[in-house]
Amino acid sequence: MRLYSYRDRDVGPALGLIQPDGRITPGIGFMLEGVLFQPDGLASLRQELAPYAGAVGLNRGDLPPRQAVDPGKIVCVGLNYRDHVAEGAAREAPEWPLLFAKFSNAVIGDGEAIVRPEGTHALDLEVELGVVIGRRARRVAVEQAMDHVAGYVVVNDVSARDWQGNKAALAPGQKGDGQWLRAKGSDTFLPMGPVFVTADELDPTAGLRLRSWRIPGPGRLSAGEPQLMQDGSTSDLIFGVAELVAFISRHITLDPGDVIATGTPAGVGVFRDPPVFLEPGDRVRCEIEGIGTVENPIVDWTDDPREP
Repeated sequence: MRLYSYRDRDVGPALGLIQPDGRITPGIGFMLEGVLFQPDGLASLRQELAPYAGAVGLNRGDLPPRQAVDPGKIVCVGLNYRDHVAEGAAREAPEWPLLFAKFSNAVIGDGEAIVRPEGTHALDLEVELGVVIGRRARRVAVEQAMDHVAGYVVVNDVSARDWQGNKAALAPGQKGDGQWLRAKGSDTFLPMGPVFVTADELDPTAGLRLRSWRIPGPGRLSAGEPQLMQDGSTSDLIFGVAELVAFISRHITLDPGDVIATGTPAGVGVFRDPPVFLEPGDRVRCEIEGIGTVENPIVDWTDDPREP
């Protein structure tokens, strides 16, 4: 089942069923996490939407997108693609998953602005497979871990590389924060696509293609022309989805609607020569095979479109 999250002008957040032709059959006025918190909520939703299979739908342009889920927790994984580990200087593959967190303030939907905060000059992109939890997971075994996975979304782990402490992003005499909270968890730093695909429809172990593009803004070289940044596969994951759910749930209870951002493949801007960072006026697009895309403009904090 493929669901599309959008804003209905009458009922607010709503879910629609994506038809095989890509059109959307408007559904019920619920948010995905609300469905997941109900006993057998996803199965009930599947039954409720079954009569609409094959129905004539609406164009996506008629349904304003919103993020697929509003997670209670976002647990992120660093250095989880072999090619990403290899592209970084003097780094070895981790022996266990390297975890950090983002909060709900970071989550934005397709088309919403990524705000470059005051004080950073080194904004970067990271396309990632987001795992949405469907059942509470606490100390689950690897063998049972997939029973707790509802499905998948596309996310962009936006990162301020200077605050993160990457040498290529630091000015002379500058130091990073020493930890990643500000560098990874600032407002708008987790764009999420509107499409949610249930776990029975996708198999990350088989290899899903992940790609990202930087689209330079007006006045920049190749303005308006998408520049491919990342082109990887989930088959390159060091720790797979089941391993991550099992490892995280040993210490952190995962609740329905929580999201695990599973890491990013090679091609990020900070490890290019010379480094490539996102500037106000640029756009960034992230895509995962079988799910879809999320695309967002970059604005400076002085042009933040959000209300104070």
